[in-house]
Amino acid sequence: MADVSLRLFASAREAAGTGKAVMTGNTVGDVLDAAVAAYGDHFGHLLPTCNVWRNGEPAERSDRVIDGDEIAVLPPVSGG
Repeated sequence: MADVSLRLFASAREAAGTGKAVMTGNTVGDVLDAAVAAYGDHFGHLLPTCNVWRNGEPAERSDRVIDGDEIAVLPPVSGG
């Protein structure tokens, strides 16, 4: 299991009540599941609309993570 930095932005940060945390997992999906367990259903309902990045690159739930990776959760941008 890897210790991964989780960065949350905009409505994801508001739903979690924090902008960053350390989560543990083997894959991006494990880390996101740990975040849902920690932050609840409201956070979990936002995830399908968010972009998820690992170390600055688009990520899939199946992507492996290693110690020190950073996962960012970015909700859609709105406005004009």
